[in-house]
Amino acid sequence: MSQPIFSYRDLEVWKLSMDLVDMVFASTKTMPRTEFDLRRQICRAAVSIPANVAEGYRRKNRRGAYQNHISIAMGSQGELETELEIAARNEFLTKPHVQTILELNDRVGAMLYRLHESLGRVRSRADHNGKTAESRKATVGSRLPGPG
Repeated sequence: MSQPIFSYRDLEVWKLSMDLVDMVFASTKTMPRTEFDLRRQICRAAVSIPANVAEGYRRKNRRGAYQNHISIAMGSQGELETELEIAARNEFLTKPHVQTILELNDRVGAMLYRLHESLGRVRSRADHNGKTAESRKATVGSRLPGPG
């Protein structure tokens, strides 16, 4: 049985993406100093994933904000994958090491995708229900006699 969600810290995707950040930071320490910019960009992309999950969760009362932040996290997840591939191709990180990070990154990406899709379904139902209620008001209003 799943535990209740009281905070973004309770979300499995946030926990796993924090593990990804730890793995990225530890791995990029071995990159050559000359590749400081790539290292920084890799770390920023990794950090962006749990940060956007947390920010979106906190903004969940704003219509569509949560889903938008999850979308941004998904973009950062793709960016991280690309930057890691660049580091591996240029032998700044070993391919087996990058593969281990990419496997975790893929798990995070799948979780982000499922969360994004579930938020879209919730939003669609809310939009549908809102339109239904508005259309009912309009229909009822048209049957009422006007002033006079």
